[in-house]
Amino acid sequence: MARRIESQFIDGPAGRLESLLEEPEDRDPIEAALVCHPHPLFGGTMHNKVVYRMARALRKTGCVVLRFNFRGVNLSEGTHAGGTGEVEDARTALAYLRSRYPDLPYSLAGFSFGSRVALRLGCTMAEPRPRRIIAAGFPTTIGTFDYLDSCLLPKHFVHSTNDIYGPKPELEKAYDHFAEPKSLQFIEAADHFFAGALDQFETAIAELP
Repeated sequence: MARRIESQFIDGPAGRLESLLEEPEDRDPIEAALVCHPHPLFGGTMHNKVVYRMARALRKTGCVVLRFNFRGVNLSEGTHAGGTGEVEDARTALAYLRSRYPDLPYSLAGFSFGSRVALRLGCTMAEPRPRRIIAAGFPTTIGTFDYLDSCLLPKHFVHSTNDIYGPKPELEKAYDHFAEPKSLQFIEAADHFFAGALDQFETAIAELP
């Protein structure tokens, strides 16, 4: 069975969004997952190495994965909108993914800025809600995130032990207040981008419930 890989454009709220849809290598998909990339103003794209590893791990577990570029990134139209517009980009991309696989449960995932977008979107979704939200490299040094104190969706945080944008003690303190269900796993890595530990990161994502 040939694996479906599609590069295409999705009509977004600020113009077309460049996207890449990939089914699992070895089976029919059993879940759909949207993966959001790091900050657009600091070089973040859907081809970021952490995002790529996250997407590959999810495919290994049977997910069909949609990655996309936020507005203004590479071939996606529009300009950066401070996070608010990017949540709407993700909402549009998710709607497209779910229209393609309407009978599958779905997850939201993201790295760094993308984790903030995934959590912000997931915690406001109406039924059917996401099965889980996966947040890698969740940044704690910028913005507020008190909405996580009342977000009752399963939230899985995977984090580097040496993350300047989410220092370990700061994330641990914030995590104590996040609503259940939740999990937090630290990967011994050199920096925010899981340098030297991408294999361990990919394994951790694949083993999440």
